[in-house]
Amino acid sequence: KNQIHSWVVTIGADDVFFWESLNGNRYQHISIDPDDPPLDKLSLNNIRHPYKTIGCLFNDKSFYANIQPTCNVDTCVFRLSDQSKWKAMSHDAIASVNTPGLVLTAPVMPHLMSNTLDPVALSNDIEKQIRALIIQHRKDLGYTTQFDDHLSYLLSPALSSYELERVTGLSVGNEEFQEAVRRAVPNGHAFKGFPIQFVHKNARKAFVFSL
Repeated sequence: KNQIHSWVVTIGADDVFFWESLNGNRYQHISIDPDDPPLDKLSLNNIRHPYKTIGCLFNDKSFYANIQPTCNVDTCVFRLSDQSKWKAMSHDAIASVNTPGLVLTAPVMPHLMSNTLDPVALSNDIEKQIRALIIQHRKDLGYTTQFDDHLSYLLSPALSSYELERVTGLSVGNEEFQEAVRRAVPNGHAFKGFPIQFVHKNARKAFVFSL
């Protein structure tokens, strides 16, 4: 959107990840060599992050200015040790911009607003609404609907695992969940499911989107 924006970059031995602090979304950086042939559509679809250019990188101790021929994020090389691509600000220069004599004994934490919603009650209410919408939708198609409450309990740890993977990038518990589903689903039936994240609590809107 051609707006100035800050996001988090984590640089590992082999991978570079972008983290959007506003919603927790994580994107893997796929570096593009500008001298290579144009990418195919599949490769272009894998570049899903919204960031266009990058001018600098910094943390609480270091500051690096991007001096590569272009500031384009997709062609950026994140080897901070390469002085031909990143100009490091000296520690003396960083120290000079700090206010002398200002010593914080403890970090100043922002005041957090308490949640006014009961997440359990809200979750149960939305589930009831979506169940009613599913029953009505299938009834209009000439089908009857039966819910498996036992299987719904198995989905709870799976959702927690998806949320953990979304935030930390760590995938845990998938094998146990798959084994539990195999035991719970009768022969001749197929289990299909996919996680969706919404930023609203409109059950009908969520149901229509899921279709």
